[in-house]
Amino acid sequence: MIDKALFKLPGLRKRMPFIAILAILQSLVIIGQAFFMATAITSLWHGKGVKTAIPAIVGFAICFFCRELVNFFRQRFLDKFAYQTSIEMRTELLDKVFKLGPNFSTGMGSGSLTTTAISGIEDVETYIKLVLSKVLNMVIVPMIILLAVIILDWKSSIVLILTFPISILFMIILGYAAEGRASKQYDSYQILSNHFLDSLRGIATLKYFGRSKDYANSIYHTSERFRTATMKTLSIAILSTFALDFFSTLSVATMALFLGLRLMDGIVTLFPALMALILAPEYFLPLREFASDYHATLNGKNSFQAVQKVLDTDEGLSEQIKAPILWTDQSSMRLSGLTKKYETNRGVSDVNVSISGFTKVAIVGASGSGKSTLLNLLSGFSNPTSGTYHINEMDEIPSLNDLNWRKSVSFIPQNTYIFAGTLRMNLSFYEPEATDEAIIWAAKQAGLEKLVDSLGLDCLIGAGGRTLSGGQMQRVALARAFLSKDRNIILLDEPTAHLDIETELEIKESILPLFDDKLVFLATHRLHWLPQMDLVVVLSDGNVEGVGSHQELLASNAYYQKLIAEMRG
Repeated sequence: MIDKALFKLPGLRKRMPFIAILAILQSLVIIGQAFFMATAITSLWHGKGVKTAIPAIVGFAICFFCRELVNFFRQRFLDKFAYQTSIEMRTELLDKVFKLGPNFSTGMGSGSLTTTAISGIEDVETYIKLVLSKVLNMVIVPMIILLAVIILDWKSSIVLILTFPISILFMIILGYAAEGRASKQYDSYQILSNHFLDSLRGIATLKYFGRSKDYANSIYHTSERFRTATMKTLSIAILSTFALDFFSTLSVATMALFLGLRLMDGIVTLFPALMALILAPEYFLPLREFASDYHATLNGKNSFQAVQKVLDTDEGLSEQIKAPILWTDQSSMRLSGLTKKYETNRGVSDVNVSISGFTKVAIVGASGSGKSTLLNLLSGFSNPTSGTYHINEMDEIPSLNDLNWRKSVSFIPQNTYIFAGTLRMNLSFYEPEATDEAIIWAAKQAGLEKLVDSLGLDCLIGAGGRTLSGGQMQRVALARAFLSKDRNIILLDEPTAHLDIETELEIKESILPLFDDKLVFLATHRLHWLPQMDLVVVLSDGNVEGVGSHQELLASNAYYQKLIAEMRG
């Protein structure tokens, strides 16, 4: 119900005493309300007239106002704290995901990750407010009210003392049942998120192959599982609320019955009996309020645990590269026995390649041969199962998952992501402090001069802004690389695979100047790139079938000859 990690949030322990003080003040004004109400009714009962009851009525109004004031300040205080905490948590989450790289995002699922970062953080914000306000109220308020009832009429307090633990016990029993249901509901929600996002991304492909209706049925069945899980969770949550309401109402009724009998026998006077009876519902109120928001609390807890799971994931960062690397004609890299195996037993095995100076390296092979896996190892997005890297004069490096390596590399993927923002912000992704003159120069080199002239650097693009074509998006990625003067190691993953041949050749003309005085790794299955490459690494089912120049392999490597023939059709 309550995750202990919640109480480790930064700044929470400093704020807990203030929240506890507000709970104590609330308890006192509740007792004050009961006192003045009982005083006014007793005065009227004894026939003393309305004028004698006016001070008590005013006192009740003041206590009521103070109670609402306490609630207002507590809510405002918790809203501010929860909002600030959620912003910081979302920032930490996105920063963590960025450090973990695309492999983590793929493994978790983009839809699930997006849900966690958006609605999940909102659930956590609600969770923080509910737990901090209602849990402390549930602990402090009943204790102080019980003390007041004991002073007024200790025999009546016995009913409260006996029934409160029973209510707590039922809440715990039903809570465990609801928690299991809520976990299944949250898992169904994450699966539904992944399915929905995948369908949006692939709707054009699904329609092209006539599979959109089949996938729609898949989403329908997934949403039905989520609906069923939600209803089961709600049924237990409603049952929990009903049980608490039943026990609290039964307790108050029992207490009222015994007080009435004792009043008739003259054992107790009207004022203490009435005040104790007024306090009885207030005694159970914090518990009932907590139960009424129980489902929201469970959702928040599951979201909080999902966020913490991401934040606690080991980044596996290497710290052997002491500073960003500026590649020169004297630099060198050697891959020794580099191997990466996935659970499916796919990947790459025993890659041995030596590179020196400014070299353009092509990584070629059929689909599923391991091109993307090797590129992920070179970019530091993935850690090898075995093998090492040797860069310049450094010792053996077990992984390129290093912050300084990331600062040395520019990555151009198949599908460039355009952020919702200005054209300037998107172009200066690697160099946020770049001047407008430098940005315009980089855009010109990437063939975006006309776009910049027509739109301007302050034009909004991406979600909610101007839409760019596939070719323009790839040119934005090129401009980012041109602008980054300190990153002269470039990795390209099929940068023109999804473009038509005319646009592809235009993009290629912009890319080739980018390769000058740089170390380049290009994963491709396009033949027209190969003659411009200094070195070609040929992969087949994760194994290296050959390493050499295009002409050398074409003359002596049988598998390369076969691969080229297949590519030509």
